[in-house]
Amino acid sequence: LPWQAALGCRAAQVLMQYCILANHYWFLVEAVYLYKLLIGAVFSEKNYYRLYLYLGWGTPVVFVVPWMAAKYLKENADQGGVLGSVCPCPVSPSQINLLIFMRILKVILAKLRANQKGYADYKLRLAKATLTLIPLFGIHEVVFIFATDEQTTGILRYVKVFFTLFLNSFQGFLVAVLYCFANKEVKSEMKKKWQLWKLDH
Repeated sequence: LPWQAALGCRAAQVLMQYCILANHYWFLVEAVYLYKLLIGAVFSEKNYYRLYLYLGWGTPVVFVVPWMAAKYLKENADQGGVLGSVCPCPVSPSQINLLIFMRILKVILAKLRANQKGYADYKLRLAKATLTLIPLFGIHEVVFIFATDEQTTGILRYVKVFFTLFLNSFQGFLVAVLYCFANKEVKSEMKKKWQLWKLDH
């Protein structure tokens, strides 16, 4: 039935907007968590796990529900769907992440300079830290934050779509490789498990 198809499309659109915002707010959770480890860990031993869950999964609801209600009322009023498909979010997590990212880089640079004798290649280490933090914090989103779909045309639009889809699709994989599989502790644990498995078999 047509009304069922329309309802399914609206539900899919709402779910998509929620997932996009949740993805961005989990970037923010990762940034806040790392910032707390580097700077604020000495001030509090409190477990912020529940707060992180609320921020990552709950905050998108605060923006998606009013957007959904406004879109529904507007579409019923003029049958036009004027609000479009972009869910408005007054505070962009990517912009907050950029500020936290710059603060963390400042702390890392200060620590590397303090241990300059121990780390002669501190500039290389800073570059490595910068490149590994970019996918974790979703900083790549900031590049195209002002280039909306309406403003981008031609080749720039294709470039934006390609990089956005590519980086968003492989972000989880990049984070897993950089922060899990490339981690020395994780590799040593995996090596132990592999050796135990070989002994058992």
